Amino acid sequence: MVHVLTRGGNVGLAQAGLTGPVVVTLTWQPAPGVDADLSAFLTTGAGKVRSDDDFVFYNQPAGAGGAVRHLGKSARGGATVDQVRIDPAALPADVEKVVIGASLDGAGTFGGLSGLAVEVAPDGGAPAAVRCELAAGPETALVFAEVYRRGAEWKVRAVGQGYTNGLAGLATDVGVSVDDEPAAAAAPAAAPPPPPAPAAPPVSMEKRRLVDLEKKLATQAPQLLSLVKTAGVSLEKRGLGEHTARVALVLDISGSMAGLYRAGAVQRLAERVLALGLRFDDDGVVDVFLFGKDVHRPEPGLRLEGHQQYIADLTRQYPLEYDTRYGVAMAAVRQAYFGDSRERVEPQPAQVPVYVMFLTDGAPSDKSVATRQIRAASYEPVFWQFMGIGPARQFSYLQRLDDLDGRYTDNADFFAVDQDDLMGRRPISDDALFDRLMTEYPGWLQRARAQGLLRP
Repeated sequence: MVHVLTRGGNVGLAQAGLTGPVVVTLTWQPAPGVDADLSAFLTTGAGKVRSDDDFVFYNQPAGAGGAVRHLGKSARGGATVDQVRIDPAALPADVEKVVIGASLDGAGTFGGLSGLAVEVAPDGGAPAAVRCELAAGPETALVFAEVYRRGAEWKVRAVGQGYTNGLAGLATDVGVSVDDEPAAAAAPAAAPPPPPAPAAPPVSMEKRRLVDLEKKLATQAPQLLSLVKTAGVSLEKRGLGEHTARVALVLDISGSMAGLYRAGAVQRLAERVLALGLRFDDDGVVDVFLFGKDVHRPEPGLRLEGHQQYIADLTRQYPLEYDTRYGVAMAAVRQAYFGDSRERVEPQPAQVPVYVMFLTDGAPSDKSVATRQIRAASYEPVFWQFMGIGPARQFSYLQRLDDLDGRYTDNADFFAVDQDDLMGRRPISDDALFDRLMTEYPGWLQRARAQGLLRP
């Protein structure tokens, strides 16, 4: 069976019957004066290459000691194919993704090439196990697909991220150095005067805000200062040191959550989300949404003032409820930030993204509503980070939601933790937790910008 993926869709390699090395094939019908060149980029969890050696193409045909190899072009019937071989088991531990892209050699755009598709198979001549069907338009470079690590599993995702500035735009986006064109030779001239001493680089407004924030925390909440600094280290590793986003915390208040609230697990998590909010959000407030049978939005949200007692105060004001309805909570978030919670079929751009931390301990009663909401939200600049407290096996719906097809772009991530990970004798470290919260958000940001969800 061939797994056909549309943009944002993904499938596990093992699920597709691919248990060893795979060959990714770009295929198209040749057109006069237009040709395409396949390339692969080996990136870390931050979405960047480790060095220019992680750029695999016709002139540098191997990367990571041969774990990724460019196989070159050939003819297949009336089509042209360009192929790269990937051995996931041989990739270094710090390589989490192989990005498969292509650029045009010659005039024209990818929209002018017919029969454009990407296939994944166990070898270059085998039938496809996965096929990514993607539409193209004015792009001169495209990211077609990515082979990526999810825990112990390797998966393939159809991407469809386009660039109108060719290979330079694609390569720069993943951290490859692109040389500028050499300047034209000029006639000899008199020696220029010595340059003035360089001025000190200006301090950005965001950097100044962060410095002021740390000074404020040092006197008002030193324990929170440590969390903010730890969050900052995780963000810096991903190139998000001065990133701005709005932050929301969505909390399950169904009756089964009672023990987690009493034990302080929710309070502990809320403080970590507040640390992210203080780094990300220039108003220093995390918007809070509560859901069970109904949805509530407490005012004010979670902020520095009173944060130590925030969750205890919430549970006194909002009794636990008897149902678990994700859909109403997701609709409330979308209504609050984008003024609408209906289904969408067109991008709804904004200048600032929204990062949503969604905490629950079980499956919802309104799965169909939640599924429609996440698909509709994929057209908006909002990323959903789902976190389940409990054994991973009880969150099969969230795992499906994480990998849902039919979205404009992949806009969600999920992981599970046990209560002991939050409150046990050896809880998950803060830096490890922040790293989990940032696993897929940087990649989503890149796609959101490329697909018009975020305005400059």
